[in-house]
Amino acid sequence: MPKYSNSLDNMFHALGDPTRRSILERLSMGPATVGELAEPFKMALPSLMQHLGVLEDCSLVRSEKVGRVRTYKLTQETMKAGEDWFVRQRTLWDRRLNQLDSYLLEMKEKENGKD
Repeated sequence: MPKYSNSLDNMFHALGDPTRRSILERLSMGPATVGELAEPFKMALPSLMQHLGVLEDCSLVRSEKVGRVRTYKLTQETMKAGEDWFVRQRTLWDRRLNQLDSYLLEMKEKENGKD
């Protein structure tokens, strides 16, 4: 069984929070300032900044500060690693379910042959 990187673990941890998923959904439409990201949430700015910190620590987002304005945007690398993991899991489970389906059909045919 392959060992997955700590960054993948961190990404799944970050995605486990609905606020962070909402932030990522907003950033999927394009870069946004902290103020723009804060608009839909009823939370203190330090709390939002903690969420942004988690997303940045696991490389799901990057920030850039120009003057007093900090802008966030999505990154592709970490999300791609998560997508690759899901594809491998789906391939594995598709194969296992196909094997189970074949086995069950074979058992049903044997059972029908006994009648």
